Amino acid sequence: MAELPDSPEFPEDIYTEPEPDPHTLANLGPLTGLAGLWIGTSGHDVSPKPEGPEAEAFIEHAEFQPIDAQTNGPQIFYGLRYHLRIVKPDDVETFHDQVGYWLWEPATGALVQTLSIPRGLTAMATGQAKAGDRSFRLEAVRGGETNGILANPFLEHAFKTLRYSIAVTIHDDRSWSYEQETVLSVRGQAEPFSHTDRNLLRKVGEPTPNPTALAAMAEAARKSAIDTASAGVAPRATPV
Repeated sequence: MAELPDSPEFPEDIYTEPEPDPHTLANLGPLTGLAGLWIGTSGHDVSPKPEGPEAEAFIEHAEFQPIDAQTNGPQIFYGLRYHLRIVKPDDVETFHDQVGYWLWEPATGALVQTLSIPRGLTAMATGQAKAGDRSFRLEAVRGGETNGILANPFLEHAFKTLRYSIAVTIHDDRSWSYEQETVLSVRGQAEPFSHTDRNLLRKVGEPTPNPTALAAMAEAARKSAIDTASAGVAPRATPV
């Protein structure tokens, strides 16, 4: 396999790792508003069926937890591990399950979403955003070397994913929403099908700090307790 050409945006030293900040929640940039536990009750899904597009409502439970910073040599990603569980109203059976990571690289503004669903499909979508952005969009395309899509043989045969995109908006009331499009080549249909999903999610729980942040907070508390104890002890009298 031929090597990818050198990129001027990357340093010559590809091995040396910097020391990341242990506090991921303070370094998520545009992803800050996604951290926590969420529920969305206004989900809307349009999927392909033999008789034509079918629209369905859904309820979404989502958990986005901070992870320790990840390094690739000089590159640092701060991110969230997420899990989505979606059900139809008044039903307990899982309609859709999805896991993955949302990552942000402060040095370049690069955004990455990885996703995997237990029907044999995996994708990685990429985008760009600044630290204070309240909306952003990511995309994965079939055949992409850095933002691609892979699926099991049946899905490739019957429901081939050509493109995936997601647009996220963080709202002033601490909720967030998304609009998602998955373009499918459906066997027997002449034109690609636009499978869409959207929802508004409201927070029901706060995130748990990542392990290195918890360790740093525990060490800070220990030192503070020692300093407080030391300050409260009167100096020993000097013998005459």
